[in-house]
Amino acid sequence: MTAIRANVHKNEFSGIATQAFSKCLAIDPSFFAYNSEEYTVFPGFCDVHVHFREPGFYYKETIRTGSLAAAHGGYTAVCTMPNLNPVPDCRSNLSLQLSIINIDSVINIYPYGAVTVGEKGEKLSDMESMAGKVAAFSDDGRGVQSAEIMNEAMLKAKSLGKIIAAHCEDNSLLFGGYIHDGAYCRSHGHKGISSESEWKQVERDLDLVAQTGCAYHVCHVSCKESVELVRQAKKAGLNVSCETAPHYLLLDENDISEDGRFKMNPPLRAESDRLALIEGVCDGTIEIVATDHAPHSAKEKSKGLADSAFGVVGLETAFPSLYTGLVKTGVISLDRLIDLICVNPRKRFGLKPEKGFTVWNLNEEYTVDPGEFLSKGRATPFEGKKLYGKCHATVLNGETAYKG
Repeated sequence: MTAIRANVHKNEFSGIATQAFSKCLAIDPSFFAYNSEEYTVFPGFCDVHVHFREPGFYYKETIRTGSLAAAHGGYTAVCTMPNLNPVPDCRSNLSLQLSIINIDSVINIYPYGAVTVGEKGEKLSDMESMAGKVAAFSDDGRGVQSAEIMNEAMLKAKSLGKIIAAHCEDNSLLFGGYIHDGAYCRSHGHKGISSESEWKQVERDLDLVAQTGCAYHVCHVSCKESVELVRQAKKAGLNVSCETAPHYLLLDENDISEDGRFKMNPPLRAESDRLALIEGVCDGTIEIVATDHAPHSAKEKSKGLADSAFGVVGLETAFPSLYTGLVKTGVISLDRLIDLICVNPRKRFGLKPEKGFTVWNLNEEYTVDPGEFLSKGRATPFEGKKLYGKCHATVLNGETAYKG
């Protein structure tokens, strides 16, 4: 499958868009009459890792605000993680989330079901009752600590034809850390999170995949060891995939300051890790870039590195940051970027292509201002960065989800 892209001028927009998307997405060219710049039309993007916080934590984000933020970023489909209240660990809890999605979302949302009850890692969720309504299964936000429980989950997921998407984190190796255990951490007196806490659980899970034959996906890969483990697993023919996020590809520990907007889990790591991630993107080891959009309240993110909540927002800066940092610099092609954020996520997770598109002015430069976000979250490590690429519209099923 190849991404469709068309450069269009305001007076040609309706005809080209109609032709490119099988006449189902026509729009009046006067929609862009205020601007004479050239536009680029992409199929709607797809993010397989977001946190929309509802039900349970609506003060951080809601289905409505999260989906609006996604549309602002060019996304027409997202997969929402299950660290909610109630946790979608059975059909009735999942149904509550689905009912809110059906009423409030302006894009397509595919929820994850939890792997374990309450995401506590002790007992499998009612995976069978949820299988027909979820994108995959994950306990994201927590690593499944028990190899026995993960083995059981993989066997069940395989029987249901579903992916296990794993947050890989060995709690016994954390030691209270909250940023990467590297030079910045040591020179500023912080507690560090080792790379081993991530890659050791990746290693364990890949051994289980070899035994069970489960389809397996590693969430938010951040270190060079994890990339190499996935690379070797693919060479061995295992049914594995992985994702990373824009901040891990574009930033490292040298970019950190004493601000909660640089605190996420996993953390920004060393420059050598960032370069290994880019190599993984270039050689196909990493085939998906997801945002791990994780909004919190201003109060929760205003307590510095040690005490702020883990998580940053990313839906509204993902494409422009990647376009500016990787495409305009010649690291990857624009087509490759569209594969990473549009084609590959849908292919891997079995999501149907939608009748949707997003329109961008790739020549428009601006400075990231979180005050302009539609998300409730404002904490982004890209605040103040100059980026190229402005979204002017996102359309799904003939309805305008976002208009700039």
